[in-house]
Amino acid sequence: MGEANDLRDQLSCACPCRFVKDAGWDEELVNQSYPWVEERIVYWPKIAPWQAALRDGLLEAGVSPYNGYTYDHLFGTKVGGTIFDEAGYRHTAADLLAAANPDNLRVLLHASVNKVIFKTRHGHQKQSAIGVQFKDENGGHHQAFLSQKRGSEIIVSAGAIGSPQLLLISGIGPRSELKKHNISIVFHNEHVGKGMSDNPLSSVFIPTKDPPKQSLIETVGITDDGVFIEASSGFGQTGDSIHCHHGIMSAEIGQLSTIPPKDRSLEAVHKYVRNKNSLPKEVFHGGFILSKIDGPLSTGNLVLVDTDPNSNPIVTFNYFKHPQDLRRCVYGIKTIEKIISTNTFSNFTPKDGGYSMEKLLNMSVAANINLIPKHTDDSTSLEQFCRDTVVTIWHYHGGCHVGKVVDQQYKVIGASGLRVIDGSTLSRSPGTNPQATVMMMGRYMGVKILRERLGRAAGV
Repeated sequence: MGEANDLRDQLSCACPCRFVKDAGWDEELVNQSYPWVEERIVYWPKIAPWQAALRDGLLEAGVSPYNGYTYDHLFGTKVGGTIFDEAGYRHTAADLLAAANPDNLRVLLHASVNKVIFKTRHGHQKQSAIGVQFKDENGGHHQAFLSQKRGSEIIVSAGAIGSPQLLLISGIGPRSELKKHNISIVFHNEHVGKGMSDNPLSSVFIPTKDPPKQSLIETVGITDDGVFIEASSGFGQTGDSIHCHHGIMSAEIGQLSTIPPKDRSLEAVHKYVRNKNSLPKEVFHGGFILSKIDGPLSTGNLVLVDTDPNSNPIVTFNYFKHPQDLRRCVYGIKTIEKIISTNTFSNFTPKDGGYSMEKLLNMSVAANINLIPKHTDDSTSLEQFCRDTVVTIWHYHGGCHVGKVVDQQYKVIGASGLRVIDGSTLSRSPGTNPQATVMMMGRYMGVKILRERLGRAAGV
């Protein structure tokens, strides 16, 4: 969530209404919930030179029209909102707590839920969620239980990785998976942890004459092929800041998602860190143009390693398993080639550098951006370049899909008193960054639940 982000532009790749309709949401309430978030944590960026160059390059390359500064999701080139204010401070979902009534809210910091507690209520076939087990920052174990008020419930919002993991540990999931870990079965549901997706990202490094000013994503090119073109620049000039970039500087642990589970290990991560220190200096003297696939058709799954909630589950996204995803990645790289060939970018690159597209691709591959073994034909085969340079942009979704794990009201199927409201319920990740839609969902469902309770109280 540290990148600059668009908000309402994240509704759909084709039409702002389509994502809402597919989700079965109330469009009027959605249009009220997005601004509620935007007014509290979103700002217009003062566009950085690298971002302005991408804007002009996109338009020169034909990604048009120019839609200006807007939250709306429109084909063409635009500048979106940012969660960094004018002073450079980053704002997050935690800022939304300021709108809450403190008398009705208690927040436990550094507490992690280990398990949902269930009980069979008299006269009911379903097991009911009655509380949670959690651990505090000192390792102490506790239990918290729902009040006896009618309508009290537990809402799980642990994300696309944490929510299916927590359901599995708590006894909701495929019977075979639960039995393998000796977990008591609360409800057999073969769909928990299935249909996991992540938007694959590839990036091309572009050397510059002068170190560009640091910038995260502000400009976005939205193509009609479901490829988003974005940019970042100026990282690696101050040591540890290299960890922030979405391409070469992606977080080490995050790159484990791009290699097969059997090849994942801490030694692989340590090797990645060691190799990163040997990168040539020019790798950090420039900027990146990023190509991200929106709505990948490739899917994978999540399975438990053990019953310890602190153990990372094994997640396989199967990047580019579907040929359409690979075709769109190639389209994105070709679009980047058009952009860097424009007059706009000739002002940034060294005039005597002789940086052909092949050389840029070779430099990008050599940057060691992930843990995947590289091939000799990376720069001659764009398909191979995509496969070998793919990284996560942390837009994980799936695992608790609506209609399979939760119903249209996000209530967990097969249990009562329990909902899941987060990105794990999404069948596709909306737009440039899913955090806006996830925060909107929180506001949206909060209002829906309050209306539901008021309706019950009124006997409606």
